[in-house]
Amino acid sequence: MAETEFDLVVLGSGPGGYVAAIRAAQLGLKTAVVEKDPKLGGTCLHRGCIPTKALLHTAEVLDGIRSASKLGIEVASPALDMVRAQARKQKVVDKNARGIEYLFKKNKVQILTGRGRLVGANRVEIEKDGERRSVSTRHILIATGSVPREIGLAPSDGQRILNSDHILSLDRVPESLVVLGAGAVGTEFASIFTSFGSKVTLLEMLPRVLPIEDEEVSKELGRVLKKRGVDVRTSSQLMAVDTSGELLRLAIKGQDGETRELEAETLLVAVGRAPVSQDLGLEDLGVGLEKGYLQVNEYMQTAVPNVYAIGDVVDTPWLAHVASSEGILAVEHMAGEEARPLNYDHVPSCTYCEPEVASVGLTEAEARQRGYEVAVGKFPFTALAKAVILGKAEGFVKVVRETQYDELLGVHIIGAHATDLIAEACVALRVESTTEELFRSMHAHPTLSEAVVEAAHAAFGHPIHI
Repeated sequence: MAETEFDLVVLGSGPGGYVAAIRAAQLGLKTAVVEKDPKLGGTCLHRGCIPTKALLHTAEVLDGIRSASKLGIEVASPALDMVRAQARKQKVVDKNARGIEYLFKKNKVQILTGRGRLVGANRVEIEKDGERRSVSTRHILIATGSVPREIGLAPSDGQRILNSDHILSLDRVPESLVVLGAGAVGTEFASIFTSFGSKVTLLEMLPRVLPIEDEEVSKELGRVLKKRGVDVRTSSQLMAVDTSGELLRLAIKGQDGETRELEAETLLVAVGRAPVSQDLGLEDLGVGLEKGYLQVNEYMQTAVPNVYAIGDVVDTPWLAHVASSEGILAVEHMAGEEARPLNYDHVPSCTYCEPEVASVGLTEAEARQRGYEVAVGKFPFTALAKAVILGKAEGFVKVVRETQYDELLGVHIIGAHATDLIAEACVALRVESTTEELFRSMHAHPTLSEAVVEAAHAAFGHPIHI
C-alpha cells in the first residue's frame, strides 16, 4: 500500500486533539487525526462535558418551572420525560460532532478512522475491522484522553452499578441513587438527579465536597446541596457492595468510624478517570510513563522529541480547556512558533451543579501555604440585585489578594452563572491585574458581575453594598 506522508498525526479527536489539528493546519502542517469512534469529538463531546451540561440545562429548566409561581406565573405541575430529554441531549451532541467535521474539511485536516498506535518514532499504524494500514509523519501528538476509573469494590455493570458513561444513557430516573465521589462529575450528577426526582446520597472520602475548591466554597455548596435534599456524607468510605438483593446494599464507614448499611436502586461510581495510554507502542520508543501518564516537558514534548502528548494522558488537570490549550502550545512549538508554557495556576475550574461553582488562581489556604501575606474579600449574592431578580441568591464571590503589591491571587465563585463570571478573573490573572484595578473597572448595573467588583472592594476593607 502506498505510504501517506504527514507533518503531524494526532491520535484522538477530543477537545485536545481536534483543536491541535486545526491549529496545526492553520500553521501550514499537513495534518491527519486518527479516531477510533464513528464520530469526532472524543469523551468531552460524547460522554462528558456536553451531554452532561445538556442534562443539567434540562434540570435547571425543570426547577425553574417548579418555582414559576414565585414570579407570578401559574403553570401545571411539570413532568420529566427522560427519553425525550436524552433525545434532545443527543441532538446537541450530534450537532457539535458535525461542527468538528466541518472544521476539519474547512482546514483540510484528514480523518483516519480506526485505532492508532505508534510503530516507530515517525510511523503510526491504524487498525480498523481487522485491517491495518500505516502512515509516516514528522510529528505525532498523543491525545487519547481517559476513561472512567473502575474500583474493584464495585465494578460497573451498566445496569445497577454505573460509571459516568453509563448514566448518560439512562432512560429512566432511579428512585434512589448513591453517588460515590463528590468531585465535579459526582456533584453534577447528584445535582441533575436530585432535580429529576431521585433520592440522592453523595458520598465523599475527604472531609468536604469539591475538595480542590476553596474551603468556604465547598462548605457553602455542601450546605445548599443538603438544603436541596441531597444526603451529603463526607469523611465516608464505601466498604462493601452486596448485589444479591433487589436493591443494592452498601456498607459505609462514616466519620465516627461506625459502618452502616444503605440501600439504593443505583450506584454511580465517580472516583476519577484513568489515562488511555496502554497499547500505544510508547514503551518501545522510550516515552516515559508514570502511573499511566506520559511524561512531558513544559512544551508537552516527550523524551522522543517529535512525539508530544496532551490532555488526560498527561498529569495535568482533567479539563477540556486544559487539553485545548496544551494542544495549541504543542503544535506551535513543533511548528517553530514562539511558544509560552502554560501557567497551571491560572486554569479555571468549573462545576455546573446547582448552584454553580467556578474558580481560578490560588485558594486562600494555598496562598498562605506559599508564604503570601493574604487579604480576602467576600460578597454574598443575597446583597446583589440581579441575583435577587433571578431568584438565585445563594452563594458568594471570594477574592484572594496579597497585601504587599496588591497582586490578585485567586477568585472563587459559588452562585448563579459562576462558570461564566469566572472568565473576567481569568483575564485579570493573565494580565497580572491588581485587585484595585479590578474594582476600579466599571461594571454595568444590575449584573451578576458586580459581585466580583464588590468582593474586590471587600478585600481592601471597604465594601460598598454590605
